[in-house]
Amino acid sequence: MGTVRTTHERASQRARRRATSTGTASLALGPVTDVRLSRINPVAQLIAIAIATLVLLTSLDVVTPAVVVAAELCLLPAAGLTRPGDLLRRTWPVLLGATSVGVVNVLLSDEAGVLTGLGLALRVIGLALPGVLLVASTDPVRLADALTIHWRVSTRLAYGALAALRLAPLLVAEFEAARLARRTRGVEAGRNPVARARLLAGVGFTLLVGAVRRGSRLATAMDARGFDSGIPRTNARGSTLHPRDTWFVAATTAVCIVAVTLSVLTGSWDPVFVG
Repeated sequence: MGTVRTTHERASQRARRRATSTGTASLALGPVTDVRLSRINPVAQLIAIAIATLVLLTSLDVVTPAVVVAAELCLLPAAGLTRPGDLLRRTWPVLLGATSVGVVNVLLSDEAGVLTGLGLALRVIGLALPGVLLVASTDPVRLADALTIHWRVSTRLAYGALAALRLAPLLVAEFEAARLARRTRGVEAGRNPVARARLLAGVGFTLLVGAVRRGSRLATAMDARGFDSGIPRTNARGSTLHPRDTWFVAATTAVCIVAVTLSVLTGSWDPVFVG
């Protein structure tokens, strides 16, 4: 038992080190501390994301997403994403998805050209990159506080989602620990895709069982702390909207207006709902 426990602890330590240096934990990376974008209220950031999303979904041209993506890239330093390695770890799923969408549409569609594929790829990046900026610059606790105070979201829903989000890095670390523990015991798939899929399914089922048990304990703990009492809860930290939040939303709206205007002036405007 001592040997097994020691092996598992070593695997967990290696998993935590790998989670900070590889792309496995790209979706579980927390916010960068003390960055300029973190001064913007999370509610204002969500409103800005909604405005940009609405504009990107109304046209199929390439100019609109190009302008929006250029503006979003200017916010990367404000979110603390200045190192290429950190940026790649957080955005590789977005880049992979955008490339796949663009290439597949160009290769499999008779009507889609290279410009259409580029526009679709930029649109995917434009839709996903604001979420990356939000996660990279916003403390989840501030987000939950802002939602419950300004948008009157249920505290049970908001803080339940917050608790689930806090468990994401733990799931990533457990996945790496289980994978490394199996490798230590000599359970390897090699280059056999069938064996690899079977081992992945086994690890996934183990994580699912652990997540369900942990979720049940978490729900019981939240109920014990009065989240299911129906009594309105107060907020100790608070959340305040400042003039800079209004300016941030206004700047986002201005960028979207400029993007649509340039698209119309260049003749590339292609509304989705117009046949």
